[in-house]
Amino acid sequence: MMMQNYLDEIKDKLYGESVVGKIWGVALPALKQKEPPTEFPDLTKEDRYITRDVEFWTSGFFAGNLYTLLERSEKYPKYYPSDKLNPLKLEFASKWWSEPLVAKKTKTDNHDLGFMIEPTFKKELDRSGSEKAKDVIITAARSLATRYDAKVGCIRSWDDFHGIIPCSYEKDLIVIIDNMCNLNLLYMGAILSGDLSLSTIATTHAETTLKNHFREDMSSYHALVYDRETGKVKEKLTVQGYADESSWARGQAWAILGYSETYYYTKDEKFLDAAKTISKYYMSQLTEDGVPPWDFHAPDKEIKDVASAMAAGLGMLKIYEYTKEKWFLNSTLKLVFDCTKIAYNDEAKWSDDGSVDIGKTDTILNKSTFFNKPSAPAEFRAANHGYVYADYYFLMIGNKLLELGLYDK
Repeated sequence: MMMQNYLDEIKDKLYGESVVGKIWGVALPALKQKEPPTEFPDLTKEDRYITRDVEFWTSGFFAGNLYTLLERSEKYPKYYPSDKLNPLKLEFASKWWSEPLVAKKTKTDNHDLGFMIEPTFKKELDRSGSEKAKDVIITAARSLATRYDAKVGCIRSWDDFHGIIPCSYEKDLIVIIDNMCNLNLLYMGAILSGDLSLSTIATTHAETTLKNHFREDMSSYHALVYDRETGKVKEKLTVQGYADESSWARGQAWAILGYSETYYYTKDEKFLDAAKTISKYYMSQLTEDGVPPWDFHAPDKEIKDVASAMAAGLGMLKIYEYTKEKWFLNSTLKLVFDCTKIAYNDEAKWSDDGSVDIGKTDTILNKSTFFNKPSAPAEFRAANHGYVYADYYFLMIGNKLLELGLYDK
């Protein structure tokens, strides 16, 4: 299918009233409470969100959904249903849902501060110049930097494997590919504070990961264990994928998005080349329906991961933004087209009084997979469900297409 055909086919799904209705319907109950929320949407079970506390790594994405729609209402009002939801209400909701995240800026026991902080506070800083948002970003970046190990040249990801794999906190350093998507926070902190040690840490982490995390075909392992004394790799694992030597789809997506964003801040061509090569590997592994399985080497190809597709798609769209190479734009559009064919929930309905009926499913998209490793206990596995960050990256792709002028030429 040609690029323009894809754009035409997905337009209503990207910018339809139901998209805003889904997010607003989930947000609304918390707005009626005396205090901001303490529980945040994560993934769905039987089509309804399971929530996690603010300490959980996905806690920033739902407020990020609200902020992404707020950005759309302010920059691209033609593509926002202001007759259904006044942007002033959306602004309040964005701040209400993000307020509990402020206290997480000093958190030093989690490598996912980028995921928790950037989706909200970067957008607030960009739209208003908020000193509060600036402080949150700088402080959080410095908190994340405390997890850096200079001998290894990486930020520590998990403190341990939760007893699944023997590991010593003192002797070992675990680094997962997901961490590439938290480097943005360090670069932003460096720009805002002038503390270039933050950006140096980010770039060194990206270089070390590029050197050690990838196979010859540029597929990525999920987790590496480094020896803190020597700085050398001890083990290469794929904890959330099918097997250690398999290709966990979401891990590849984190690599695409992480290296595309690292290139934005560094302008170092090796990071752009990495993002491009991983993208081509990713697209070459898709099944006939164009929707990534949860692991490219797993036998159960019917178990999908739309969250992987949306994160990878945003990364490829950024590559197109930098290079104007249409293959990357077309790949993003194809991922959105194919995923929305099987995973899009167009069912939220607005009432005249401004209330909304979400419908049978809380999320815009379903068919994401948290974890489906066959050897894992059944209670830890979750497959073909909705995921808060699948919706976030879907919304981000929508805004980026508008920013690039692809719907208003």
